[in-house]
Amino acid sequence: MTAYLIRRIATILPTLLFASILIFGLQQLLPGDPAMVLAGEERDPTVIAHLRETLHLDKPFPVRYFYWLRGVLRGDLGESLRMQQPVRTLIAEKLPVTLELACIAIVIALAIGIPAGVVSAVRRGTAWDYGANVVALWGLSTPNFWLGIMLILLFSVTLGLLPASGYVSPFEDLRANLAAMIMPAFVLGNAIAAVLMRHTRSAMLQVLSSDYVRTARAKGVRERDVILKHALRNALIPIITLGALEFGTLLSGAVLTEQVFTIPGFGKLIVDAVFNRDYAVVQGVVLFTATAYILLNLVADILYAVANPRMRIS
Repeated sequence: MTAYLIRRIATILPTLLFASILIFGLQQLLPGDPAMVLAGEERDPTVIAHLRETLHLDKPFPVRYFYWLRGVLRGDLGESLRMQQPVRTLIAEKLPVTLELACIAIVIALAIGIPAGVVSAVRRGTAWDYGANVVALWGLSTPNFWLGIMLILLFSVTLGLLPASGYVSPFEDLRANLAAMIMPAFVLGNAIAAVLMRHTRSAMLQVLSSDYVRTARAKGVRERDVILKHALRNALIPIITLGALEFGTLLSGAVLTEQVFTIPGFGKLIVDAVFNRDYAVVQGVVLFTATAYILLNLVADILYAVANPRMRIS
């Protein structure tokens, strides 16, 4: 197991290097001149020349990439020319918001998706199975922005129970924070729960038909232990993989949901940066997201061994 983890960790650095080349290179392919956009309507040649020098736009691609990578390795992701703030400061401001939203959403998804998938598999062909599949289909086919608007109409406009939009820090008012976050978190968690339910059901059906499950039942093991200790534990591998990927997606920013509920997270930050041609912010946020995906995959590899002892090999 140790050797396996070392090999996985050894792949992180070249993967990050390749991702950084893609992020920086594809950014350069965007149409338009950022110096012209940032110079404003007057487009003073002196200002344009200064911006080109500041952004290293007058240098060839390898040189620009070297300057950018050198700064990244030093912890300097550049500076937002629109907001006049370091990119790492902007990320540090938005990350807690997106991280909280992602954590609540994934907890909701796991709390709904896994139990529903297990019940659907165990009660295959019954009303429980059909009901769980109908709910999953509804979750998969319902657009997040529409569900968000409907929740706002019901709980904010009609019932007046929850705020329609906005964000309050948990350090200022925890109750107001949870009230503001529960609806967007449910919107995001609802879609993920549907996917988790389908994968859990499929994995459980495959495991429940295996020989060791039949042997456990023949030995008189309680049905509850058969399902939870034998079947579910061995069915967790695809669920862990999916959960890690979905959590990474949430960390990258749920653009539509954040826009509907006016949540100041990564989604709004990246959209504003793209429209403003704020290259440093776009590169910093995308690089952070790529790093998060890679690290989450490493965490998933570790959880594989925790869930399935057979994977604890040297």
